[in-house]
Amino acid sequence: MSLLRRPAWWAVLLTLAGTLLFLRLGVWQLDRANEKEQILRRYAAAETAPLRDFAAVATAPADDGFPRVRLRGTYLADRLYLLDNPRHDQRGGVEVYAPFRPEGMTQWVLVDLGFLPGNGTDKAPQIPALPEGPQDVHGLYQPAPGVGFEMGGDALSRQTAWPKTTIYLDIPQVARDLGQPLYPRVVSLDADPAAIYVREHQPDFSSMPPARHRAYAFQWFTFAVAAVVIFLILHRKRKKPKSDSP
Repeated sequence: MSLLRRPAWWAVLLTLAGTLLFLRLGVWQLDRANEKEQILRRYAAAETAPLRDFAAVATAPADDGFPRVRLRGTYLADRLYLLDNPRHDQRGGVEVYAPFRPEGMTQWVLVDLGFLPGNGTDKAPQIPALPEGPQDVHGLYQPAPGVGFEMGGDALSRQTAWPKTTIYLDIPQVARDLGQPLYPRVVSLDADPAAIYVREHQPDFSSMPPARHRAYAFQWFTFAVAAVVIFLILHRKRKKPKSDSP
């Protein structure tokens, strides 16, 4: 004998849709947690990896890796780009990028010099002079910071004074501004205790670490279980009250 009343079709459909949605959101949160952990592991492995020749990975770097590279070339010290509102925004300041012309190569590459803390005002901090002449540099060859919603179009083309400031770093846009093709990634210089710049390669997941994604996944899975339990409770058969016989 069934313990449940025959449910209405819309109740079944609503419960099924809600349960599947909650399960999908839970799985998505688990996927995000795993994705971030993999990224952190790749960065951790890259920090201690041996240096590779830049020419070997410049054009087609592996999608799932961040090689440490070495290259020799010359900075274009009068063509700097300042990334405003980077991940260090709570301290104020800018991430400083310099075009770099590698020796024996036809394209240039942007070099991430690091984060320069603010000076307590709304003005850009004073940027130290770059060394002149050929330089040997080494660091992680990694994707540029993500491009957000471009409000107002190409802001670089409207600026006439250097350094130029931007709230996102779009490699093709910078290449158009320089009038010179650029390699698809940036070289983030290795940490140097003697440098004024702060150099932190790993992405900042402090606001949403993998553990928090897993907590949200547990929450969504709990909602899925709750939807099924509520459906069963609402459709269980109730015992008929006993009638008193005369």
